[in-house]
Amino acid sequence: MIEFSRASGDLPTFVTHLECSLTGERYPANTLQTLSRAGRPLLVRYDLDGVRRTLTREVLAARPQTLWRYRELLPVRRAENVVSLGEVVTPLIPLPRIADRLGGGEILIKDEGRLPTGSFKARGLALAVSMAKELGITTMAMPTNGNAGAAMAAYCSRSGIKSYVFCPDDTPEVNIREIAMQGAEVFLVDGLIDDCGKLVSEGERSVGWFNCSTLREPYRIEGKKTMGLELAEQLGWELPDVIFYPTGGGTGIIAMWKAFAELETIGWIGPKRPRMVVVQAAGCAPMVKAWQDGVEHAPRWENAHTFAAGIRVPQAIGDFLILRAVRESGGFATAVTDEAIAEAWGEVAAEEGLLLCPEGAATYAAYKDAVADGRVGPGERVVLFNCASGLKYPMPDAGRWLKLGGAIDWPRLVAGK
Repeated sequence: MIEFSRASGDLPTFVTHLECSLTGERYPANTLQTLSRAGRPLLVRYDLDGVRRTLTREVLAARPQTLWRYRELLPVRRAENVVSLGEVVTPLIPLPRIADRLGGGEILIKDEGRLPTGSFKARGLALAVSMAKELGITTMAMPTNGNAGAAMAAYCSRSGIKSYVFCPDDTPEVNIREIAMQGAEVFLVDGLIDDCGKLVSEGERSVGWFNCSTLREPYRIEGKKTMGLELAEQLGWELPDVIFYPTGGGTGIIAMWKAFAELETIGWIGPKRPRMVVVQAAGCAPMVKAWQDGVEHAPRWENAHTFAAGIRVPQAIGDFLILRAVRESGGFATAVTDEAIAEAWGEVAAEEGLLLCPEGAATYAAYKDAVADGRVGPGERVVLFNCASGLKYPMPDAGRWLKLGGAIDWPRLVAGK
């Protein structure tokens, strides 16, 4: 096992260049980059022939169960720049009782709440902060609905980088306190996450901090890509039939689609791809509307609202990349109401014992709809992404407790009367 915190020296690196996701224009990979000249996200490209010659499945299988096991497909060049808080491979948890009841196929939850800071944002920020350290960045800033800011604050503190985080003023208090405890300067904004993003951009121009907003730097995608690498390995290098993904900025869908292409190029999977399903809330569904309208870019969603804060993103800079993955895979985009999310949240917890986050519950609500109307058929293996620990969110009143006092009538008690 490589202890990155103590190691030094070069890691095996196969990065060749960065590439504009819209135009294909190339950029050097060893210098600080943000968006391309076309104003679009940059993608990291690798010498995949070199990876294929160097890395075998047998070598991979012997490595520790962390996201750094895929280091040949990651961009960090020197071990001492790896910033880690223990990014474990997250489990796939079946929902057999619910699957039997719904009459669909196998349901697997990829439970990202087991990661540091309790969410899948740890993947992207572990890589973004590691590369920031490698490239000499000393101050970072981002807008967040909660979990991304917590992850950036934690990894920045771990690496000695100063962090500034801007949150909508209705961000759950637990997230705000978490971000502040982990060392960031926190600012609450009267507006939504894109309003916060405008302030981060103003500060970038005024004081020179590095803007780590979603898809405005190349490396959060590379961290999120490990979700797809893990999923393929956990399923014996066979991809599922359908993936339901809670989508705000959409980095995860873009990243997994990239991961699958890289795995096919190195010969570890075939051409089969899962149908990629964008799941959004009915009160904030710009990608769903764009998919329904058959367009490649999604206009800003006005008056965005949902209690599933992580998917309350009115506009995504990577909209065209998300929609391409959905369409190329034969998938779809769907929206669910807050009422359906709340019902799904309680249903999985009570029936299977798994406490999802609201955004993860949205994927289960969407899955139920898709089974009911035939978009997902019997016998299909489905993966739902739970993007954070349910313990990070205010929980609804489940109404299942009684206060005891005096003599207890045990027969009535166990009968629920």
